[in-house]
Amino acid sequence: MTLSDFTRWLYRGQRPNWIAKILNRATAAVASSGVASNYLVTLEVTGRKSERIASLPLVMGVVDGQRYLVSMLGANVHWVHNVWAAGGRAVLRSGGREEIQLEEVPTDQRAPILRAYLQRAPGARPHVPVNKDAALAEFEKIAVAFPVFRVTSRAASGWPKTGGTAATQGCACPVRALVAKPARALPAPVPHLVRTRSGLRPG
Repeated sequence: MTLSDFTRWLYRGQRPNWIAKILNRATAAVASSGVASNYLVTLEVTGRKSERIASLPLVMGVVDGQRYLVSMLGANVHWVHNVWAAGGRAVLRSGGREEIQLEEVPTDQRAPILRAYLQRAPGARPHVPVNKDAALAEFEKIAVAFPVFRVTSRAASGWPKTGGTAATQGCACPVRALVAKPARALPAPVPHLVRTRSGLRPG
């Protein structure tokens, strides 16, 4: 069995077997600590069914300074479905914690990202049926099968870090509407009276 065959066996049926799960936990711990290369990261996303945080190691692709995450096993994997269910909201760990927004890249824009990703992720090559040095046209043929997500920092992009909308972000207290109360009528002025021999009259 070659190394490529073994790698495919670890993810037979597009699901990690028990050995792959152990390896992924160990790799995620290393990636989170930041001691590995800066393109090895841990993605944390809320499980769509369990509602618990799911963590897995991923290789970060970079094209023209923009960061991307790629699903080497295609669209039918848990982390991709969890990202969709979470509206793209997730966390990256690589020596620190970063709240991110993941935006899926259209199919016709994925080819150069997939090629850059394979150059950096040897473990993904057995799962992608294109050579890492192939022409972009070859990557365009398989792009629809491999979801790609653009990584944006929520802090830098102005996305709210917690619940609520961007309009209310930054206010720690609930916003209450200010309702104008009707003005109270002022009492009529008391006339100044002058005492005369005939009685009181206005002064």
